[in-house]
Amino acid sequence: MKKKHIILAVAFSLGLGISFSSCSDYLSVERFFNDRQSEEKIFKSKQFTEEWLAKCYGLLAGSNIEYGLIKFTLSNYSDDIIFNESDGAVNYNAFKFGQYDNGWVNDSYIRCYEGVRQASIMVNNVDINEELTKEEILDKKAQARFLRAYFYWLLLRKYGPIPLIPDETISIDETYTGMSYPRATYDEVVDYIDKEMTLAAKDLPDRRDRQNIARATRGAALAVRAKALLYSASPLNNPLPDDPDKFTDFVDDQGRILMSQTYDESKWAKAAAAAKDVIDLGRYELHTADYQDKGDNTYPATVKPPYNAKYSNKNFPDGWANIDPFESYRSIFNGDLYANENEELIFTRGNNYIGDQVNHLVQNQMPTFAGGENRHGLTAKQCDAYDMANGDAFDLQHFLDTCEANKRFVTEDEYKAGKYPQLRPNVWKEYANREPRFYASVAFSGAFWPFTSAKDAEYRNQQIWYYRGSKEGRKNGSDKWIPTGIGMMKFVNPNDCNTNNGKIYDKVDVTIRYADILLMYAEALNELTPGNSYEITNWQGEPMTVSRNTEEMSKSVSRVRIRAGMPDYEQEIYNDQTLFREKLKHERQVELMGENQRYHDLRRWKDVPIEESEQIYGCNVLMTEATKERFYERVRVENLQANFSRKMYFWPVLERELQWNRRMTQAPGWETFD
Repeated sequence: MKKKHIILAVAFSLGLGISFSSCSDYLSVERFFNDRQSEEKIFKSKQFTEEWLAKCYGLLAGSNIEYGLIKFTLSNYSDDIIFNESDGAVNYNAFKFGQYDNGWVNDSYIRCYEGVRQASIMVNNVDINEELTKEEILDKKAQARFLRAYFYWLLLRKYGPIPLIPDETISIDETYTGMSYPRATYDEVVDYIDKEMTLAAKDLPDRRDRQNIARATRGAALAVRAKALLYSASPLNNPLPDDPDKFTDFVDDQGRILMSQTYDESKWAKAAAAAKDVIDLGRYELHTADYQDKGDNTYPATVKPPYNAKYSNKNFPDGWANIDPFESYRSIFNGDLYANENEELIFTRGNNYIGDQVNHLVQNQMPTFAGGENRHGLTAKQCDAYDMANGDAFDLQHFLDTCEANKRFVTEDEYKAGKYPQLRPNVWKEYANREPRFYASVAFSGAFWPFTSAKDAEYRNQQIWYYRGSKEGRKNGSDKWIPTGIGMMKFVNPNDCNTNNGKIYDKVDVTIRYADILLMYAEALNELTPGNSYEITNWQGEPMTVSRNTEEMSKSVSRVRIRAGMPDYEQEIYNDQTLFREKLKHERQVELMGENQRYHDLRRWKDVPIEESEQIYGCNVLMTEATKERFYERVRVENLQANFSRKMYFWPVLERELQWNRRMTQAPGWETFD
């Protein structure tokens, strides 16, 4: 083959929009790079090849690649979670009003394209390796192919249509202008991801051993493919005829419109078929835990499954009546399971990804009493989204109308009698009799925190209050309090404690899980017109007939809900497209809270102008325990108000990228720097 060299070239870094320093960092592995190294020498070596692939994965761990829109946040700035860290309140307010610019926390653009190039070089050269077996070469090439497509997926989801760089290694002799690429259309990027993930899936294994759990598998490739196809089918890129805004102003340098302008129902069929491909692998299942009293008092023995006995065996494996919905859900996230023990996990970047980012999130959720920062919480909107235990929607006004004013706090006698088994004394009864996911996710005022890894007994088994004047309540001159007065419990382990010789236990990065796939499948099926049928080719090239099938929809959704201790929907909901669409969106809001989904869901559904422009409400954190009844009044959170402008559908491209790549265009509404 013609000998090529990898050179730390300023021209190349400019052509791909990669800064010189970043390019130097990611191209140099000190053990074998000295400004120039032949591709033949690198990829004929097993050790160097493996190090090259490890570097590809390492780029996924860069700050703000997937999760953080703002530093130190696991999830995103949507309408569900709120932050109050250092300048967080100011930054959050600026973000909600679109007052961020093209350089604000935007290193994901650079690092993703670093990953694209790194992976492309491996795809194009690993076949020459002389020390790997044929099977090992196929696997490593497939992993690199997966990573390249995955980086494109992350770019598409955040920036919309983005440039597709030719798969072949770019010549170092190419001119500056020759290395400029325009944006591809949204559908072209999705088609590329579809094809590349399908190719990768053919040579990736079904599973990895524990030492390689963060490496790509067949299921991971097919799951990312399914998500890309779902996004392509969603209203953002698949507008109905009466949609007034089809992004006709999102164009490339030649004026070509980059977003789809016509509705195509078959896109939903393709998305449904892709999700079904993952389901049909037979590899994944929702995680369930048998009921047992762990003795940590987080879930009293008086509350035993099933929550809804009449639904106990519908569309769920035999023995559902013996699982604990609360423990089944919370143990997915809180570190009780190793990644290889979680049959629901499809793709992960391993434990404590991005330099302990998960632990950092937990530390910011935890009370200062336990060595935490007490700065991450939920909005009242998210808190209210959790249903009652019987499946009814929570209704605050109904609670206020039916519970006498002088009987709205749990008494000692009621607690001892087990009348409100999820709550301890003096807790506001609005939080009683809610679904299990509520107690696994919400740290309401008066919630129980075990802190079992603390050395001394006085640090363990605490009720934490958010009233002003309490240790965890609002403070002047400090940011260590939650502006909504509603804390966050998801990702927290009963053992977690960051003081008194305790520790925050390892957590697994839950990047893609099976519950998401099941909900995606039902969503896509629902959007098909009853009576319409589509012949789709599955990932193996075999024909598949797809149509709106309420039995299939129920089979998927009910598994998610029943695992969570909730009843399946009645048949009339499945029969009504509009009603089911509303229920599905609500289910995703609850099931996937804090997993970096809602921010993107609201945009692909085009629900974001309404949902994210609503004012942010929480408890009245100015109230002390002496006036605790008023603490639970819903008030608009000061200095954290919301708005939505059209430009916030997509993130802006960096100014320097527009300068370097003359064929690049800016996203609608952002500065172009012409």
